[in-house]
Amino acid sequence: MFITEAFAQAGDAAGGGSALGSGMEMLFLFAPLMVVWYFFLIRPQRAQVKKRQEMLTNIRRGDNVVLGGGITGKVTKVIDDAEVEVEIADGIKVRALRAYVAEVRVKGEPVKTEAAAS
Repeated sequence: MFITEAFAQAGDAAGGGSALGSGMEMLFLFAPLMVVWYFFLIRPQRAQVKKRQEMLTNIRRGDNVVLGGGITGKVTKVIDDAEVEVEIADGIKVRALRAYVAEVRVKGEPVKTEAAAS
C-alpha cells in the first residue's frame, strides 16, 4: 500500500550480486575460522598426542604406572614395543599393552594431593 514498486525494485537490485563475489565473501569468512580451528584445536591435540606417545615409549622397568582401568602397579619387565609386565600386588604380575597405560609415575615421584597443590 505505502510501498511503491520503485522501492521494491531498488531493494532487489542492491541485494543481488555475482556468484564470484559471493564465493569470495565465503572465503573471507571461512579462512579466519580455519586459522582459529588450527591454533585452538588441531595444533594442541597434535602436541598432546606426541607427548603421550613419548611417554609410552619411555616406559622403563621400575616405573610406577596407572593402567586404563585405574589399576596401579610397578613395571617389572618391558616385553616388547607393545607390551609391559606390571606387578599389581606382591607376586601378582599381569601383561598389559602400552596403549592401556594411562599415566606413568616415575620412581620416587610423590602422588599429588589437593592439600599439597594449594
